[in-house]
Amino acid sequence: MARMHSRRKGKAGSNKPLDKETPMWIRYKKDEIESLIQKLAKNRSSSQIGIILRDSYGIPDVKLITEKSISQVLKEKGLAKELPDDLLSLIKRAVILNKHIEKNKKDQPSKRGLVLTTSKINRLVKYYKTTGKLPQDWKLQTEKISLYVE
Repeated sequence: MARMHSRRKGKAGSNKPLDKETPMWIRYKKDEIESLIQKLAKNRSSSQIGIILRDSYGIPDVKLITEKSISQVLKEKGLAKELPDDLLSLIKRAVILNKHIEKNKKDQPSKRGLVLTTSKINRLVKYYKTTGKLPQDWKLQTEKISLYVE
């Protein structure tokens, strides 16, 4: 598949193993993993929680053990954020670029980066509206954009 904003080909990446059963060497049970997710959820996104569980606790795949993704566990416990993680990270990037452009008005590459980032945000918002993860009347308001970051 091609890159989103250039005509180059995509880069190769790693694939998950095809095993559909939990490895024997994992010592954590389903409820222990859910409590770990709940403990780690304070100021972290679901992807950061997954990385911490993989690196620190030796849990290769939460979905194999709990039969739920990290975001589903967070939603059940009432700890899920109102915006999805990928949309939130793009909004953070747009805020950083806006601050940079205010200081450096002639920086053309970063202006183009802001245009590309806002187009990605608009595409993601359109997708989340069609899937029902965002309400149909949701709009990204530029005056309230810094509130999403905090």
